[in-house]
Amino acid sequence: MHSSRTPMALATPTGKRRFVSWLTPCCAALLASEWSYKRMAISPQTQPTRPSELVRTEARALLELAVRMDGPMAAPFARAVELLAEAAGRGSRVILLGMGKSGLIARKIAATLCSTGTPAHFLHPAEALHGDLGIIAQGDLAVALSASGETEEVLALLPVLARLGCVVVSLCGVGGSTLAQASSVWLDAGVTAEACALNLAPTASTTVMLALGDALALEVSRRRGFAAADFAGLHPGGRLGRRLARVRELMHSGDALPQVAADTPMAQVIHEMSHKRLGMTTVLGEGRALLGVISDGDLRRLLERDGPNALAHSAGEIMNAHPVTIAPEAFAGEALALMEERKITSLIVVAPGGEALGVVHLHDLWVTARA
Repeated sequence: MHSSRTPMALATPTGKRRFVSWLTPCCAALLASEWSYKRMAISPQTQPTRPSELVRTEARALLELAVRMDGPMAAPFARAVELLAEAAGRGSRVILLGMGKSGLIARKIAATLCSTGTPAHFLHPAEALHGDLGIIAQGDLAVALSASGETEEVLALLPVLARLGCVVVSLCGVGGSTLAQASSVWLDAGVTAEACALNLAPTASTTVMLALGDALALEVSRRRGFAAADFAGLHPGGRLGRRLARVRELMHSGDALPQVAADTPMAQVIHEMSHKRLGMTTVLGEGRALLGVISDGDLRRLLERDGPNALAHSAGEIMNAHPVTIAPEAFAGEALALMEERKITSLIVVAPGGEALGVVHLHDLWVTARA
């Protein structure tokens, strides 16, 4: 007896064979279709992009930006620089705006502008809509960042900026966007593709925004005549601040300056050098005028030449009458480079009139350069 649930077509061996021969190609087609669908759905994960290619994607975006800046974007970029320089020149500030990742880039651009002599401030658009607009003054210039040019919080500020007489420069990737069209100057920050495999996460676009912001800040700084001395004044801390320290801030002066007169006997010269521990001493004349310098090397050569009679000399007889000097306003980095070039360990700091003010030693500069 066959089960009542068994189809009659399968009740015989011949029927079973026919059913299997019909079922097999159908299953194969179904499985192939399902595999194809799964393969399309997970291809980005099963075929990952090499990390180096992600960097190349961003590098290509930067190269495309450079080409635009040499071509169609040259005039808008020059106009943007002019507007920022004029704003800084009249005492106004540059206000950076941006949401999300664009906001983070805007913060960095604001910091770069400040550190290169252009007063700037980052304003969060959402906070601006709830009271922080008070930070904007009449005549300030706004630089707005938005990849799409349609960021709602940024667009909501446009009427207020117009009322305050703020010129708007935009960095965005869509020339036909609301933000670009409402701006006095639009700078194209568009990219062909993001580095993200899904082409979603802001990667290449934020890199381009950052580079464009740096270019703006540095060109404005150059146009305004921002010099190394100005840079030093804004960076008193950290390793950079120490490298930009003035020689006058590092020199040994007053009682710490080794000094003898031209007629000082060698025994006293050696005592002064040993006591001040700088491996040298200055030889000063009337009014602290620098006459020369005596170094440890000078003493060794004197001993090799005169032997027991070395102590019979005076400072003026063995001094180097043409020492290497440096001005008190010179940077620490300049002093270090000069010492390394001349292969010496100390520099005499002198005033314009020739008065010895102090001495700066190589060890002081090594600490400065390596800190």
